[in-house]
Amino acid sequence: MMSPELIKAYLEESIDCEHLTVIGDGRHFEAVIVSKIFDGKSRVQRHQVIFAALGDKMKEDIHALSMKTLTPSEWESQ
Repeated sequence: MMSPELIKAYLEESIDCEHLTVIGDGRHFEAVIVSKIFDGKSRVQRHQVIFAALGDKMKEDIHALSMKTLTPSEWESQ
């Protein structure tokens, strides 16, 4: 069964994050991801980065993932 900690570990392996939190119940998850990699990318492109990092887990193990993808400057201005 997928856990928030596993998702966080998978993301940390692929993306250099300044801030990363993942919560969830085993099927439905919410993530806040702050990374310089999102600079200049649209919301769709940012989500594609996350989907690529999680690969087949998005098809098989994760039923739903709500994400907030921010650049460091967006994160600081919140």
